[in-house]
Amino acid sequence: MKLYNKNLKLPARDLRNNMTDAEQLLWQRIRRKQILGLQIYRQKPILNFIVDFYCPKANLVIECDGGQHYTEEGLEADRARDQALGQLGLNVLRFDNRQVLTEIDAVVERIYCVVEQRLELIKLESP
Repeated sequence: MKLYNKNLKLPARDLRNNMTDAEQLLWQRIRRKQILGLQIYRQKPILNFIVDFYCPKANLVIECDGGQHYTEEGLEADRARDQALGQLGLNVLRFDNRQVLTEIDAVVERIYCVVEQRLELIKLESP
């Protein structure tokens, strides 16, 4: 289990109850082990962040990004966040909300391919 700030448990619960349209659509396609039989969690606290989706077996974080992520401040915050998560061995996969809403099949296919690659990499790294 990854370390997390316990003060983020309630905000994470609130985010699960108030997901964006893009998050809801993506969640319908990746929940209940629909991607290679793997469990994916939504609005999961890791370190001092709440990630949109997290697949522990593949060490993968999936983010649905709204417009605020494409400002100078948002891009810098995402870079710092991705770096911190990367130091835990996590790969961050980002999609913008428009892409999720208009190209959901392509987004799910990309997630599937990345999960497959990550699992193969993890298998190769295991003794």
